[in-house]
Amino acid sequence: MKFDELESKMRIFETAHDHCVLPGIYMVARLDGRSFTRLTKEKHHFEVPYDPLFRDLMIETMKHLMNCGFRVIFAYTQSDEISLLLHPADQVFQRKLRKYNSILAGEASAKFSMLLGDMACFDCRISQLPNVDLVADYFRWRSEDAHRNALNSYCYWALREEGKSPQAASETLLRVSFSEKNELLFQREINFNNLPNWQKRGSGLYWEIYEKDATNPKTGEHVKAKRRRIKVDMELPMKDAYNAFINRLLSESLTRINRKS
Repeated sequence: MKFDELESKMRIFETAHDHCVLPGIYMVARLDGRSFTRLTKEKHHFEVPYDPLFRDLMIETMKHLMNCGFRVIFAYTQSDEISLLLHPADQVFQRKLRKYNSILAGEASAKFSMLLGDMACFDCRISQLPNVDLVADYFRWRSEDAHRNALNSYCYWALREEGKSPQAASETLLRVSFSEKNELLFQREINFNNLPNWQKRGSGLYWEIYEKDATNPKTGEHVKAKRRRIKVDMELPMKDAYNAFINRLLSESLTRINRKS
């Protein structure tokens, strides 16, 4: 059998189930760390419940993902997860899901492993969202999940520091309301409202335009040049203001598309 015939015969087994995201559908990739509890608590002993070093490793990983060939409008992290809002006009790999999932997971795993100096692994899935409102709701969902996780984590580790076992601490928090958890912390001189916002809301990265001094190569004249850089935001808004923030990022990205067309 000639190679071309063999190629055609076997290639179908790789591509028969390829799925491509339809035009006009928004894509959000969510990456989760695999076995990160063991990695961060048992192997590397990061501070609990939150460690700025771990946060910075996640942020650097997101910066890499925003610069590795995908058009990412907004990157968000809380705990051991990353969410990436892809540009609505992104056509990388013809929008094939297997490519997005495998390459983003591989890039994130490689970058975080290099930063940590140990093997780390992420998985990836793509949410296909038909409109802007659902995109904003997705990120509001992850933000509110961050808030719940922060409250639970502080309560859990407060109980652990008092000598409770992991199982006993978890059972103590079952069916405990938000207000009761806040009171549990307050009795231990922890005011949840005063904790850093990046712990309660997560951290976001997005592109911003700035001006820098430059020289016109033709005239030698000193001018202001516009450049683009990644902004790290650890004071993200909440609730409806967060929805409005995501809507603005999308609106600005679509405006830039229209200007170029």
